[in-house]
Amino acid sequence: MNNIDLAALSDLDRPAHLRDLFAADPTRAERYVAEAGDLRIDWSKAAVDDSIMSSLLGLAASSGVEERRDAMFAGEHINLTEDRAVGHAALRMPRGSTFTIDGENVVPAVHEVLDAMGAFAQRVRSAGTIRHVVNIGIGGSDLGPAMAYRALRADRHPDIRCSFVSNVDGADIASVLADSDPASTLFIVASKTFGTIETLTNARTARDWLVAELGEAAVADHFVAVSTNAERVAEFGIDTDNMFGFWDWVGGRYSVDSAIGLSVMIAIGPDAFADFLAGFHLVDEHFRTAPLDRNVPVILAMIGVWYANGLGHDTKAVLPYAHDLARFPAYLQQLDMESNGKSVDLAGARVQNDTGPIVWGEPGTNGQHAFYQLLHQGTRIVPCDFIGFAHGNHEHQQHHDLLMSNLFAQSEALAFGRSNDAEPHRNFEGNRPNTVILAERLTPSVLGQLIALYEHIVHVQGTIWGIDSYDQWGVELGKELANQITPELIDEPQPDRHDSATNALIAWYRSHRA
Repeated sequence: MNNIDLAALSDLDRPAHLRDLFAADPTRAERYVAEAGDLRIDWSKAAVDDSIMSSLLGLAASSGVEERRDAMFAGEHINLTEDRAVGHAALRMPRGSTFTIDGENVVPAVHEVLDAMGAFAQRVRSAGTIRHVVNIGIGGSDLGPAMAYRALRADRHPDIRCSFVSNVDGADIASVLADSDPASTLFIVASKTFGTIETLTNARTARDWLVAELGEAAVADHFVAVSTNAERVAEFGIDTDNMFGFWDWVGGRYSVDSAIGLSVMIAIGPDAFADFLAGFHLVDEHFRTAPLDRNVPVILAMIGVWYANGLGHDTKAVLPYAHDLARFPAYLQQLDMESNGKSVDLAGARVQNDTGPIVWGEPGTNGQHAFYQLLHQGTRIVPCDFIGFAHGNHEHQQHHDLLMSNLFAQSEALAFGRSNDAEPHRNFEGNRPNTVILAERLTPSVLGQLIALYEHIVHVQGTIWGIDSYDQWGVELGKELANQITPELIDEPQPDRHDSATNALIAWYRSHRA
């Protein structure tokens, strides 16, 4: 592998057009493909050649990717700004495994919580009294379970539905309560500290609604908490026996496989949730043990670094050809952009290169009739990840054949294009890089594998960029200012606190609010 530093990536020779790369190497489609667990990952249409891949893997080796990976799995405090371990891999380790954090094997505690979740979920599923589960959270306490609940539609209990409330906009909670029966509704309040203002505002509204219909005593039977703050949970009226905890070494965007996934476990059952966790672990083990040149998260991460720092591509589209994965791009937005949207390195200095990409996407084929025009003929190059399955979780085979033919066609068209000099508006330049990820079927295990794959891609890229992928200080300032402004909308304004434009906005709102 060639040794090269990050700054030198932009000086590497650009690869030939993908048409030429394939023409020159008949084995490319066989060599640039690998498996991780049940996932088949094909990066043959990536904008790389053997020389570039050698340089990228050399950069991974010299940047300490293996060492930082091993430090994470060893429970070291690699989250430097918060002085915490990064232990989400422990959440999906089999019973009897070891993951040591601060001298303690945390796996037994993880399974203690999983056992309590499983017993509770089984009671809810078998009792027949709860028909609607409402998860109240925000950020990782919402995006993960909401995405997984939708993705695992085929595995859900036929008589229990889940809703997810996150936005402090009252329209969110109002629409869910309007479609709920108090006697058959269970609320899960997901907040580690039980102090997140958006979550607690929605939870109190739900509590008032329930009490108005069923009385104060009903709170203990219709509310549970995912939190570590027993005092606040008890003050709210929730029985602390129905409080499911997690740990400060689990970041919110990495927590769907923790107690934050309680709504998912209720929906799909403890056994299917165990399959979900086993899927994560399968890719964890691949990432932990595979050599760099066959390590799929490392390979895809380094290709992403090449796009960002070598070719100057600022965005990344995630395009699942599975309607059940409609929320997966939004989930990855938080995972990637909150993790690697950083401009300060681990030493506290400003980074000298671009870091995390802007992640976006929609499911196929809807996206084809919205933004694919830009993907094919726009002036900006957008690397794409396509995700598809051999079998759909439905009986409509003709639909699935048409869906998958579109995935394969879009991947081909982006890469190779079609020349039309006579009609320039019908010319497709091609050479638009994309990766194709396939699996047999979208199952709980496969969903866990997909999530873990992207988690480890984010980890590797954070290592290359020298940033802390596990803090999120960037969300703090807006929260602090909102807490200052909220009382000013009702009581006396404090114009000395703000700029003139913000004062004008507050004044306008106050006058119209009245």
